Amino acid sequence: MDVTQNLQQIQTEMKAACQKSNRNFEEITIIGVTKYVTIERTREALQSGIINLGENRLEGFREKYQHFGNEATWHFIGSLQTRKVKDIIEKIDYLHSLDRLSLAEEIEKRAQKPVKCFVQVNVSGEESKHGLKPNEVMSFINDIAHLTKISVVGLMTMAPNTDDKELLHNVFRELRILRDKVKESKLQHAPCEFLSMGMSNDYPIAIEEGATHVRIGSKLVGS
Repeated sequence: MDVTQNLQQIQTEMKAACQKSNRNFEEITIIGVTKYVTIERTREALQSGIINLGENRLEGFREKYQHFGNEATWHFIGSLQTRKVKDIIEKIDYLHSLDRLSLAEEIEKRAQKPVKCFVQVNVSGEESKHGLKPNEVMSFINDIAHLTKISVVGLMTMAPNTDDKELLHNVFRELRILRDKVKESKLQHAPCEFLSMGMSNDYPIAIEEGATHVRIGSKLVGS
């Protein structure tokens, strides 16, 4: 199936989720996760109107960036090693995986301009997932207040790979409650407007719970 048809199907499901939760479809950004697909397939995504692209590995990002550069808005969605910050930080528009002070300090050192960051939160508590524990988020955000190159635009989580809808609702809801708490603090360096949550298998539930950015790979571009 081509990307345009996939996108239409996804948008139909997104609109249904918005209707169910009384939300505005226009306030949700689809990030096309192109990490497993070819340059050609990535071009198809851009041509279908997906301008936000997500990559999770430096090598894959570099390859796609060489081809498409400023045609896309770039989201780095994978864990970023501190030593690789210098190779990527000037090229990306959003980082979805800020999860430790050493990474924040390296960004401060390397970036020429403020970087829009999502703080990654391990809401589900799974060992295999990166991210801060929910109860560490507020103090982490306070700890980076002095850094001028970091703007915390939102929070990000990865839900468990499960068909348990109630569990997924709970995970996404917990992140939304946490985001609201940060937002209400009205911190200059952490406006925290956004929620990056929901992937190919669970984005309608994430939207019902308030997602503003959904990261869709296999359902959009294949794997």
